[in-house]
Amino acid sequence: MTHSTEIEPTLPGTPGTAPRSKTLQERIDEFPWWVGGILVIAVGAFYLVTTQTSFGEALNFIRIGIGITITTTLYAYSIALVIGLVAGLGRISRNVVVRNISTLYVELVRGIPILVLIFYIALVAVPDSLGMFKTLGAWLTSLGLGFIGQPLAAITNDSISLNVRAIIALSVTYGAFLAEIFRAGIQSIGKGQMEAARSLGMSYGQAMRYVILPQAIRNVLPALGNDFVAMVKDSSLVSVLAVRDITQVARLYAGRTFRFREAYTILAILYLGMTLILSILVRVLERRLHGNSRK
Repeated sequence: MTHSTEIEPTLPGTPGTAPRSKTLQERIDEFPWWVGGILVIAVGAFYLVTTQTSFGEALNFIRIGIGITITTTLYAYSIALVIGLVAGLGRISRNVVVRNISTLYVELVRGIPILVLIFYIALVAVPDSLGMFKTLGAWLTSLGLGFIGQPLAAITNDSISLNVRAIIALSVTYGAFLAEIFRAGIQSIGKGQMEAARSLGMSYGQAMRYVILPQAIRNVLPALGNDFVAMVKDSSLVSVLAVRDITQVARLYAGRTFRFREAYTILAILYLGMTLILSILVRVLERRLHGNSRK
């Protein structure tokens, strides 16, 4: 994560003088030349789609998966934020049990590849959990609590779609990464802030909620934005569960038509467009936060 440096240098020994103008070499070095490459790619993509029928057909077919990609990412990231915040608070908890459970969760998830986690959570953990609910429902029904037990006993593997399982898998996976971001953000706030809040009569929870967390979340917003961009890309992994996101739809198109060049070119451009737009928004947010912190 890099922060913009907007402070103009001044000549040494001349405090209060006007900022020095940037040299031509400095302006050349700071110019975002990479934007030119992005523009070339955008123009090339527009040319291909508008002049070659095969690329236009590929775009029309693949774009139906954009909605699934966006909704899967939004739902998964929203749940991951909650999991990450709870686990992050657990990581710094004074309670030994809570702290160790949170640390175990973070270390387990971070030590296993995301693709393996997606397979395991979607095809093993979720069905096993459903089996436990089914057994619990049968037991409750045998005790005469059929109004609770029967709905649980009726749960089957088909009760939770693969789309939902993909969201659960991404949420659990990214929750561990976000937990570390929240932990670092909270620990970046000076201990004096907590001591001052407690001296004013706030409980630990109130001090955390009204004093520490608002500052910590503000500090980690750029990092959270970067992880959201990363999740957009990693959402392509849920295609292994046959979720009809843009990756899966592109694979289907390529398999049916054998137009691999068109399918995967369009797929790459769609991901590039989404991540670039989000990256720009994150940079704008980062600069705005950096500017406000200097006021």
